[in-house]
This record gives sequence, C-alpha cells and structure tokens, in this order.
Amino acid sequence: MNLSKSVFRSGWAVLLLLGFWSCKDDLDVITPVETEPTPTTTTADDQSVNEWILSNMKDYYYWSSKIPANPDVKKVPADFFKSLLYSFDAASRPDGDRFSWIEENADELSASLSGQTTTTGMEYALYLRSTGSSGVIAQVLYVLPGSPAARAGIKRGDIITKVNSQSLTTSNYSKLLNGTTFNFGLGTVNGSTIVDSDQSRSVTATVFQENPVFMDSIYTVGGKTVGYLVYNQFIPGANGSNAKEYDRQIDAIFQNFKNKGVNELVLDLRYNPGGYTSSSTNLASLIGRGVDNSKLYFREEWNEGLTTYLKKEYGDSYFQEKFVNKTQNIGGNLQRVFVLTTDWTASASELIINGLRPYMPVITIGTTTYGKNVGSITLDDETGKIKWGMQPIVFKSYNSLGQSDYAAGFKPNIEIEEPLQLLPLGDTREAFLSEALHQITGGAVARRGAPESNPLNNVGVSLSRKAGNSNMFKADVKLNK
Repeated sequence: MNLSKSVFRSGWAVLLLLGFWSCKDDLDVITPVETEPTPTTTTADDQSVNEWILSNMKDYYYWSSKIPANPDVKKVPADFFKSLLYSFDAASRPDGDRFSWIEENADELSASLSGQTTTTGMEYALYLRSTGSSGVIAQVLYVLPGSPAARAGIKRGDIITKVNSQSLTTSNYSKLLNGTTFNFGLGTVNGSTIVDSDQSRSVTATVFQENPVFMDSIYTVGGKTVGYLVYNQFIPGANGSNAKEYDRQIDAIFQNFKNKGVNELVLDLRYNPGGYTSSSTNLASLIGRGVDNSKLYFREEWNEGLTTYLKKEYGDSYFQEKFVNKTQNIGGNLQRVFVLTTDWTASASELIINGLRPYMPVITIGTTTYGKNVGSITLDDETGKIKWGMQPIVFKSYNSLGQSDYAAGFKPNIEIEEPLQLLPLGDTREAFLSEALHQITGGAVARRGAPESNPLNNVGVSLSRKAGNSNMFKADVKLNK
C-alpha cells in the first residue's frame, strides 16, 4: 500500500448504500437521453484519467483483488471504469458489485449527492397502462414544496398519461420524461382503468435543492401518542453548506416528539434511496433505545490492503460507527419502531433497520426493501487536473451483532403495497400510515380498508435517477499517497 496518512477534509461523514447505475433488477432504468454519440476513442487526457481511476480503484475498491491484471487503458474513461468492476451476476457472481459509478464532472456529482439537481421537483412510479399494453402511465408519489411541479399544481396521486401531447409508451417514456420543459396530460382512475382527461400541467425543470425532511406529524390514537416522519434522503445539509441544517431539522422534530410525549414512532422511508451515513447515524441516535456513544451502530469491512493499513494507523475503532449522544432521543419512551418500506427503500435506510434491530424491535410495513449492505466514498482529484469523480464501493456494513444478511432486502413484517389511488402523505386514511396506526393500537384504529393491491405492472421509478440511487456513502475519507 503506497499510502501515507488519512486526510479528512472538512465536511460531512457520508455513507450511501445506493447505486446510480441500477434500480430493481426487474425494472427498467430511466437513463438520460444522449444528445451526441458516446466517444469510442481515447485521447492522451483520457489515458491520464484512466491511470488515475486505476490507481484509486486498486487502493480503495472493496473488490480490489478482483480487478483485471492488465486492463485496457485505451478505453474511454467510463468504459475503462466499468471494465475494472467485479460486476454482479446472479449465477456466477451473486456477491458482485451492483452499485459503483463514475461521472465526468466531480462538482456535479458532489452537488447531486447533496440533493441539488435539475428537476421538476416530483417523483413518480411508472406502470403499464394495462396488462399486456405498451401504454405507460406515471403515478406521482410526492412533490417537493416550492418546486416547479408544486407551483404548477401537481400533487401526489396525479396520473400522467401524456407528455407534450404524446401518449407515454414503453418505447418513448424514457425520452419524453428526460427533458426540461413539459406539458403533462393528466388522467383519472376508473376502477383499474386509466382514462385520459382534458387537464394538463406545464412545468419547466430548474436547478433545485431538495429538503429531504418532507413532513412530520403527531397523532393521538387509541391512547397512544404517535410521531410520524417522512424522510426522503439522508442528507446533512444543502449543497455547499456545512451547517447540517437538515440534520438540525430532524433534531428539532424529535425534540418536539419528546416534549409531546411521543411513545410510538412511524418512520416513513418508502421513498428514501439512501445517502450519508452521518445522517443515518444521527437519526438512529434519536430513536435507539438505551443507545449512547459507547454503543456500536454499525461497523465497516474494507478490502484487505486498506484494512491492514487503517488498523495499523488507527486501530479497530476506525471501522466502528458509534451512536452519538442526543438529548432529543426518544428511545426511552419507545418499545419498538415502525418503518414504512418499498422496493425503493435502500442503503442508508436499510442501515437504520439493521442498526437498530439489536436494540429494539423494528417492524417493517410495506414491500421488500432494495437490498444494499455496502457503501461507497467520493473520489476526485484534489489537484483539479482531472475533472472526473467516481463513487466506488469500498466497504460492507455489519450491525453490532455482526449481521449483514440483507443483500436481497428486508422482507416486511406486514406486507402491503401502494394502491393505484393515493391519498396525501400524513392522511391517517393513507394505506401505509393507516396500517401502522392499526398495528400500533391493536386494532382500536380501523384500517382504511382491506389492503389494496395495485393491478398495474410496475416498469420503473424516477427515484432510480437520484444520485447514489440505492447507495450509501461515506464522505471525506481520503488517503494521500
């Protein structure tokens, strides 16, 4: 190992358990529309980038021992990076990499990991319009307050059937939904049938900073005081800010929960694809029963070379992430925590489930989570000569009981799925929250109704385009060579 000492730049400690290249294996990835052909020949600068990629991957990559002995440095950088990966294969490499990625602009990579992107401000799921159909509809999952979509009047549950007067189909939805200026034609639900309407909404995507702290509420039901939090990404603060304003908002919410005597908690992570481990640790420290800075939240397993080096330099504590002391912790009032999950609950969200389980019952409601128990770091060239940034997988995570067996996701304790007709988040009749309140009160609060199934076949989700999708990442771990 040609490494000297570890340099921790000012900033956040981050862990993202998501992979920008991937979404659920049986879903289509919504990929950006290419405006020009992908280069296939390399320049001298490209080869310099490739040498930088190879050097860092040999040092940091979790599967560094699997890197080809003589990779072709004449490939264009994106292809070269991909050629180094120990890629996942269900049959031959079930332990392989599904999540590492690279981007041509390190600054844009950093901004996107902090929630700043060019966006309309809404997330949606994509479904076939009917079984066997080539028609596609987009069902709006949530809309960010103050975003272009919110200003246009789009809301959760809206059904988009057309974009710029063209009906969505399996062959055109990726292109139509990857623009910046949209006129969305809306439809309505009639039983299990989607009917076009004459309503439309015009929206232009802009650079927008997402606040991941979407909403919180307190409900008094069946003699219980229930805290509810919708949290959509683990981000400490806005891009370019070291103030950790979003972590502080979470702290304030839990202080209010504590002041109001909350004794049951519903944590809504159904649209949370992961993010910074520091924010995951912060949230877990507010929830855990009997936790403090002497208790282990999770530990990391790095490649053999880095493990030897880091253990020699810093000891075993380097690999251990402890809880932090939080005066706002409500664990003393909780016997359990309910977590709402979907296929898009990933990475640092799954870290919450796994990390809290040794300390209290964690009851999951929804569908099986994504399945990501590995994390990445951001690597860029501090000299500024190379503009690329990459996010390779560098470690695997384990809870305090040594458990890391959720690569296939966490199956829910109570399985339900989102219906075709969605109610607002926070509405006690909304399917997932209604089920949680029913479980909390032992049936004293009736469900909205029997759990509904969605009759349409899912073909994708916009959440797969979020930076670090299904990834957890640890920030500012740089080793000078």
